[in-house]
Amino acid sequence: MIFTVAIDGPAAAGKGTISREVAARFGFAHLDTGLIYRATGRRVLAGEAPLAAAQALLPEDLRADGLRTPAVAQAASRVAAIPEVRAALVDFQRRFARRKGGAVLDGRDIGTVICPEAEVKLFVTASDAVRAERRWLEERAAGHDTPLEDVLAELRARDARDAARATAPMVAAPDALVLDTSAMTVPEAVAAAVAQIEQRLPAE
Repeated sequence: MIFTVAIDGPAAAGKGTISREVAARFGFAHLDTGLIYRATGRRVLAGEAPLAAAQALLPEDLRADGLRTPAVAQAASRVAAIPEVRAALVDFQRRFARRKGGAVLDGRDIGTVICPEAEVKLFVTASDAVRAERRWLEERAAGHDTPLEDVLAELRARDARDAARATAPMVAAPDALVLDTSAMTVPEAVAAAVAQIEQRLPAE
């Protein structure tokens, strides 16, 4: 069975958590496409040119340490705005999406650019304040003592950059279910996503 679930949305809205839970629930493969850009950004911070870093990306780069740091997140957003970098990484994502056995991909342009033919499309969002607090708590748990107001400013700057880029801007696909997780628990958000997928799964 080929069945693609595309989950898009801004940082810290909950799309990663929902994607992992959904993939486990249905036995689908999962790809956090943000890691592709984070790994590219990490290579750029180490001195490589953006396009060369994207073209040389290896599977083991997605498992490297330090991919969740604020500096790498900002580098990822910057390289993701470069059309040539995005083009170099599109084919990998599309092959993953249409693999047999089902796939869940989360990112910012999955339902609009990478997999417009996805059987299920979700756009997961939340208020700026909620997302900033979630990211702040994540960073504190990881040992980063960034002030909450700085985290909020960084999120807003990234949102603006991701939504305004000329190539593959972050927008909800017209046929995507918009899921606002601001007041939802994780189980509630996952249940809403699962219900949407179950409606679209082919009958056995």
